Amino acid sequence: MPEARVVPDRITYNAAISACEKGGQWQLALNLLSLMPEARVVLDRITYSATMSACEKGGQWQLALHLLSLMPEARVVPDEITDSAAISACEKGGQWQLALDLLSLMPEARVVPDEITYSAAISACEQGGQWQLALNVLSLMPEARVVPNAITYSAAMSACEKGGQWQLALNLMSLMPEAMLVPNEITYNAAISACEKGGQWQLALKLLSLMPEARVVPDRITYSATISACSKGGQWQLALNLLSVMPDVRLAPDTITYNAAISACEKGCQWQLALNLLSLMPEARVEPDEITYNAAISACKEGSQWQLALNLLSVMPVASVVPNEMTYNTAISAFEKGGQWQLALNLLSLMPEVTLVPDEISYNAATSACSKGGQWQLALNLLSVMPEVRLVPDTITYNAAIGACRMGGQWQLALNLLSLICNAAISACARAASGSWH
Repeated sequence: MPEARVVPDRITYNAAISACEKGGQWQLALNLLSLMPEARVVLDRITYSATMSACEKGGQWQLALHLLSLMPEARVVPDEITDSAAISACEKGGQWQLALDLLSLMPEARVVPDEITYSAAISACEQGGQWQLALNVLSLMPEARVVPNAITYSAAMSACEKGGQWQLALNLMSLMPEAMLVPNEITYNAAISACEKGGQWQLALKLLSLMPEARVVPDRITYSATISACSKGGQWQLALNLLSVMPDVRLAPDTITYNAAISACEKGCQWQLALNLLSLMPEARVEPDEITYNAAISACKEGSQWQLALNLLSVMPVASVVPNEMTYNTAISAFEKGGQWQLALNLLSLMPEVTLVPDEISYNAATSACSKGGQWQLALNLLSVMPEVRLVPDTITYNAAIGACRMGGQWQLALNLLSLICNAAISACARAASGSWH
């Protein structure tokens, strides 16, 4: 522009910063902002709001708050748009306390919050797992003469969903027509996800069936959440049926959808179907992740297919998927179930090499494998190693070790272990009683 002898003004800079914000270029937005004083262009509220929004989208909540703090020095008074951008930045950064602080400071600064401000604050509470605070913020809106919109209700419902409060989420949805609000796909998704978390697969299916009547088009998230609800309810047939109808409604399943369906097969002891779904993913151009493999390995475990579990574990590096603790624990459990104590111990020993820390589940599965294989010495060795790695053996660990001693004819050792459990239980009861007395 300078070459064409046209000098950029405030409107030009604001438009450029807004373009950076929409394009997710927060660094460029900040750079443009920093150039304005040098170009003798005065910053205004729009400049700050757009730059803060760019920072928010880039996950830079500290920078967004810093910009807000600079406004008084620049003699620019924050408004509800500026504060909403700052609260949204805090929400994205998981800073629910700061978001609520900003909301509480607005009346003092004579800034009136609007529905966007409240929605951002409720979303911040949702991200922080503070469903009670989210509902409290929603309840304050009528006092402030601010009318909640569909986004506000959806955010509050999502907060209830994350807090396992499916009844409250559905209650909020039922209140929307009274408030002259029409639920959208985000609202339905939040309600279905709440039902999924609460193990209410019938209600999840009911909500899905009501969407066409309400002229709301289900999306991938809707189907994934409903399939997951069916999975948790042990309804693998319904889960697979939902997956099969997605192409009919012009929806392509993604990794999350397949994971939910594979988990449904795993819970229904349908290991063949689980492996078939996994094999179909490359054809559908969907990449499996560690959750996919964990579910498939677990399905093999449930079906006593330890060889297939081992094969899946071995192909993960080829698929550029890194196994995690759950992957190893599930595979060790599969070997335990298949009577492969050597493989179980080998996997346990490999975990530190791949920078994974075995936990109680790892040791319990390996100890159970040794017990089933009649390896009482190895089972006791695992039990003795646990305190060294800062792990406390639990009832499952002791039961497996006692079982190993029993199978090996080591009844004295079995009785010793049993007395250890009894003594630990008596000590725990004594401590509890002492604490209650005090």
